[in-house]
Amino acid sequence: MTPTPPRRGPSQWHFDIDSYLNPVCPASILPRLPHPVAHFLGYRTHHPPKPLGNVAVIFWAFIGVFSSLTIIGAVSQQIPAFKTLGVPAVIGSFGAAAVLDFYAIESPLAQPRNAVLGQVISAVTGVAIAKLFALSPRFETVRWLGAALACASATALMALTGTAHPPAGATALLAVLDDDITRLGWFVLLPLLLGCGLMLSVALLVNNVQRRFPFYWWSPQETGGFWKGRRRKGEVGGGGEKPRHGGKGQEVSSGASTASTAGESERDVEAANREDEDSGAELTRTNTKVEVGGDGAIVITRGRVLIPEGLSLRPEEILSLETLSERL
Repeated sequence: MTPTPPRRGPSQWHFDIDSYLNPVCPASILPRLPHPVAHFLGYRTHHPPKPLGNVAVIFWAFIGVFSSLTIIGAVSQQIPAFKTLGVPAVIGSFGAAAVLDFYAIESPLAQPRNAVLGQVISAVTGVAIAKLFALSPRFETVRWLGAALACASATALMALTGTAHPPAGATALLAVLDDDITRLGWFVLLPLLLGCGLMLSVALLVNNVQRRFPFYWWSPQETGGFWKGRRRKGEVGGGGEKPRHGGKGQEVSSGASTASTAGESERDVEAANREDEDSGAELTRTNTKVEVGGDGAIVITRGRVLIPEGLSLRPEEILSLETLSERL
């Protein structure tokens, strides 16, 4: 008789939205783009060069932060509607976002999904709470409470949706506390999206000169599994899906069991990797191969990470291990 697994208490509950979204999100199209275009979108086919010294990193961070904030301010000043409504030249939270996007570019918090969706979620949350508190005749005296609630709520929503972005917490705060932002209401989403788009565009140019950005666009895990399964069924005339042991980055799934089984051979893994490369569905976060095996220890070597059987890791934890492997 199979033993009943122990029941998890509330402190052990875990929700991973990517386990629901990744299968239906399209697979990356970067491998199919011309190399010069794909390069500035973060795709690499060759082994990355040795890490830069901190002086070079600081230099490119200075160029990126200065250029992005200057462009955002200059463009905002040229839009008549922004002038009429008194939109700030640069929303304050973009200062913190620039530090992440140009200095800490390897952080999962700086990747495009977090940098854009995190800001949008926080802005919507902040504006909604500001309008709710504005219904009270004592709005000015309880405004600080609304700001705290907005920041806390935005943090919870970003964490649940996998879009955590620290500067976005300031966006939620400003949406309630700052008169210039509060007065804009829902219109604040336009300058916010414009700023996010301009900053991301500059980041793609500056950060890909000697470094790599982004490490992934949506998730460090493989996407499009649902569509691959349907296509594979069609190819075999409606038969069952061919068993997959995971390609690069597919051996480990966030918040779930590892994708490789205990009896999986190295030959099976290599065959699955070749199949992924032939289909153009190779995950493009790093060139490091993540495998399952070993005796209770995480082994990191250049281009390879070995994870013990049964160990579940979050996407940001996997990316951190891969980053260490790339630096060796």
